[in-house]
Amino acid sequence: MRRLLSGTGLVVIALTATLLALLFPVWSYADRSGTPLADLNATTVRTRWGPLTAADRDFVVRVRLAGLWEGPAGRQAVQRDPGDAVRAAGQHLVDGHAFLDARVREVAAQLGMELPDQPNAQQRGWLRQLTADSGTAYERDFANLLRAAHGKVFALVAQVRADTRNSLVRGLADDANTTVLDHIRMLEATGFVDFDALARDAAAAATVSPTGPPAPTPGATPPSAVPLTPEPADSAEPPAGAEPSFPLPPAASRPKDEASPAPGTPHAP
Repeated sequence: MRRLLSGTGLVVIALTATLLALLFPVWSYADRSGTPLADLNATTVRTRWGPLTAADRDFVVRVRLAGLWEGPAGRQAVQRDPGDAVRAAGQHLVDGHAFLDARVREVAAQLGMELPDQPNAQQRGWLRQLTADSGTAYERDFANLLRAAHGKVFALVAQVRADTRNSLVRGLADDANTTVLDHIRMLEATGFVDFDALARDAAAAATVSPTGPPAPTPGATPPSAVPLTPEPADSAEPPAGAEPSFPLPPAASRPKDEASPAPGTPHAP
C-alpha cells in the first residue's frame, strides 16, 4: 500500500508540475485578459486609415472640445478690445480653432465618430469667469486660463502623435501641434502668464518625482560643451556662415470645405 501511495503521489506531483508548466506561459502573455495590451486590443477598431484606439478617439473629441470654448474666448478678447497683445492672442485663437474645427469635423466624419456640440462643464465655467472679469483681471485670467489649458493639450498631442497608428489621427495631431504651439506663444507674449503657477500645478499633478543631473553650484563656471560637428552626407563642406533652419512644419492638410487662415497668420489691428 505504501508503495502504491508513493507511486500515486509521484504521478500526481508530475501531473501538477506539467499543468503548471503549461499554464505559466499562458499567464505570462502580455495580452492576457486584464492587461494593458488586452485593453488596448479590446477598445481598438479597424479602419482603412489604420487601427483607431480609445486614446485616438479621446484625442479627436478633445480637439473639438478645445475649439468649443477657446474659439468663443478668443472672439470675446477681440470684441472687448483690451491691450494689443491680448487682442492679438484672441485673434490667433479665433483663426486657429476655426481651422482646427474644420479639420476635426472632417476627420470625425471619415472615421464615423460623433462629436460634442457644447463645451464641457469645466470649460463653461471658465467662459463664465472670463465674462464676469473686467480690466486687468480679465487680461490676466484670459492669459492664464488659456495658457494652462493649452499646456495640457500640448502634452496630449505629443503623446498621441507618438503612439497612434491611424494616419488621419496623425495628420490631425500634426495640425494641432502647430496650432497649439502658436497659441501658447501668443498667450505668453501678453506678459500676463504666471509661469510659477504653471510649475506648481504641474508638480502637484505629477505622479513621479523628477530626477536629473545635480543642481549647478552658484558662482561656478561649468566647462564648455563640445559643439556637434556632424559630417555632411556627401562629405562636401557647407557654405561659409550657413546656419541650418528648422521651421515648424506646415499643416498636414487643409480642410476641404473651408478656407480659414492658417494659424499664425498676421492680422491687421
